[in-house]
Amino acid sequence: MQQLSDTWSLGADAAFIERRFEFSVYSRTVAFANAVAWLATNEGHHPELTVKYGTCKVRFCTTAIDGLSENDFICAAKIDRMIEDYNYG
Repeated sequence: MQQLSDTWSLGADAAFIERRFEFSVYSRTVAFANAVAWLATNEGHHPELTVKYGTCKVRFCTTAIDGLSENDFICAAKIDRMIEDYNYG
């Protein structure tokens, strides 16, 4: 968690991490969700995405172990880097 953006939060039971991303228009929200989907497909590790007009919530949990794995944190860090590099907001 220390290596992620401080906007990621740890679930109360420490079974997941999530972050809510905000966007100025719906098209940017969808573009971001698609970029996350592309990243997730390449990693073979798929988060839960909740897409609304100006927000996309990303939640990582490894269902096979019913908790968090190293890959959850790796994928979250890649999303942090993607947001910084491409300024989706």
